[in-house]
Amino acid sequence: MRLKGKVAIVTGAASGFGAEIARVYAQEGAKVVLADLNEAGAQAVAKAIGAAALAVRCDVSKRADVDHLIAQTLSNFGQLDIVVNNAGYTHKNQPLLNVDEATFDRVFDVNVKAIYHMVMAIAPLMRERRSGCIINVGSTAGIRPRPGLTWYNASKGAANLMSKSLALEFAPDNIRVNVICPVMGDTGMLGDFMGIPDTPENRAKFIATIPMGRLSQPADIANVALFLAEDSANFLTGLEIVVDGGRTV
Repeated sequence: MRLKGKVAIVTGAASGFGAEIARVYAQEGAKVVLADLNEAGAQAVAKAIGAAALAVRCDVSKRADVDHLIAQTLSNFGQLDIVVNNAGYTHKNQPLLNVDEATFDRVFDVNVKAIYHMVMAIAPLMRERRSGCIINVGSTAGIRPRPGLTWYNASKGAANLMSKSLALEFAPDNIRVNVICPVMGDTGMLGDFMGIPDTPENRAKFIATIPMGRLSQPADIANVALFLAEDSANFLTGLEIVVDGGRTV
């Protein structure tokens, strides 16, 4: 039990990377709060996990929702040790001038501002305990961008760099911050990332850009998130861990 006695929040946990991270954390002994705008989806994942899981509806771009999420976590489990900021949003792959302002704002609200809200809410708690682990899910898009995803790329570049800066500022408080950067994954956003129908033929075009010959899978990300959260990683902070099968080499 690598996370026995720990309590974790995972955002965007109704599906994809977030759901798998929540499942793996619970398997390793953690109590897990699954936060998602898709409340029904989060509840279904939490029900499958069992008594160690709690689902909370949360729009991570709204501070009031984040505060409610923290309150529910403390009320039900009494503490907070780990936060995984996994929730993400993208615009469809398309020419940058075609992306309207409302879509741009939503991309940055979910991918960047949500981390701000979460940090502002949890930092006082973690500083008081002099302990905490924050894991942000960035992207290879913020390292080696693909055409057609300019505003998404920019948001993930911000998330990647923000994580390093947070790590420096929180290090004296024994709060660790790391960022996981997946390559394009087999998740619900894949069609938007490609900007074309999700067919085997179209997938093959994108898979051809990944040296190891496949998309990232939720288990790939969950296993790294588990390693970063356990006590044996207590001297690791400010890392930008690329999980990409060689894409950014």
